[in-house]
Amino acid sequence: MSGAWPDAAVTPEQEVIAAARERAAALAARDPERLRRSLHPGFHWTSHTGERFDRDGYVTANTAAAIRWQGQSLTEVEVVVCGQAAVLRCVVADDVITGEGDRVTFRMPVTQTWVKQEGRWQCLAGHAGPRA
Repeated sequence: MSGAWPDAAVTPEQEVIAAARERAAALAARDPERLRRSLHPGFHWTSHTGERFDRDGYVTANTAAAIRWQGQSLTEVEVVVCGQAAVLRCVVADDVITGEGDRVTFRMPVTQTWVKQEGRWQCLAGHAGPRA
């Protein structure tokens, strides 16, 4: 016997938070395939400016556009899981370099809807804003 206690089981809420942080890391990495894996095929997003995106549009806007993500942190995270669906609410700090080359941090509330399919959480929909 090793004497070590096994790690506590990971809760569904922790799984959703980990999936949301992976999505944020994919944004910062500007990795379209990694980001696409985090998003459900039926994904829809409404930005803090009111722009609406499907999955392909969102991936393109966040990996190939002039804005360059440096990071996204999530604070004040709350998750409610109901079966294979979850709602995550948080405040994000988006660290970006604008098309003009300015480094800016945007803070805003975000709501995301996640679904679990084939053992993996994917973001189905989200809304950001307004900017704080």
